[in-house]
Amino acid sequence: MKLSIVIVSYNVRRYLDKCLESVREAMNGMEAEVFVVDNASTDDTLAVLSPRYPEVRFIANEENLGFSCANNQAISLSHSTYVLLLNPDTRIEKDTLLKAVRFMDEHPQAGGAGVMMLDEQGTRAPESRRAIPTPWVSALKMLGFPKRYYMSHLPWDVPCRIEVVSGAFCLLRREALNQVGLLDEDFFMYGEDIDLSYRLLKGGWENWYLPLPIIHYKGKSTTKTDFRYVHVFYQAMLIFFRKHYSHLSLFYTLPVKLAIYFRAFIALIDLLRKKLHL
Repeated sequence: MKLSIVIVSYNVRRYLDKCLESVREAMNGMEAEVFVVDNASTDDTLAVLSPRYPEVRFIANEENLGFSCANNQAISLSHSTYVLLLNPDTRIEKDTLLKAVRFMDEHPQAGGAGVMMLDEQGTRAPESRRAIPTPWVSALKMLGFPKRYYMSHLPWDVPCRIEVVSGAFCLLRREALNQVGLLDEDFFMYGEDIDLSYRLLKGGWENWYLPLPIIHYKGKSTTKTDFRYVHVFYQAMLIFFRKHYSHLSLFYTLPVKLAIYFRAFIALIDLLRKKLHL
């Protein structure tokens, strides 16, 4: 098997349907398989979509196990050369998979590859190319200087080496995964793509951006209007920071930790303000 596509879903049946339509067309002529891991959706995702896509292997979880764990479930069942982690709120072009896999075949040091993500209006998402959030890069971003984090100096129209591959479309080499390990399940949601990308780089692999456009209805696969989102998002930032930078002195770590707590506090206040005005 050349390619295994893994999609984790939670209450996004309409978007998942469109995603699977595009995947079915893009897979035409390829040796590929698709896994959908459903994290206990309540919108009849499995009942409606299972008959519509008989070629897809649906895995039904009885509870929401999180993004990392659900992806690892399917990865462990697959035996392909490459694994693609794909968000359910995406739509890919018919030649995207073929071109991305061909690039990986031609670049044996590439451990991971991402693509050009566009929103519904066709605007390029800066998250398509990101740097590792070191204490310095994180501080710059939190102070309102995000260009280093989003690697804004890179061109959009040619393949480029990057540091972080987005989990929305994350093409991975099996050999690299076998070396560095699967997604860290300490990350329930958010941050796992940064952690895996960093481990690939530390393992001697390369991460690449490919100028292959996909539509990403950003945020449709998650709910960002409740307190749980704020907790999970900023908790992921702290997990990554503690995992990879706890060895640094307080001079470097304390300001970043304080900034994370401050940003989380501001986000909670903003959510509370919006709810009170409803």
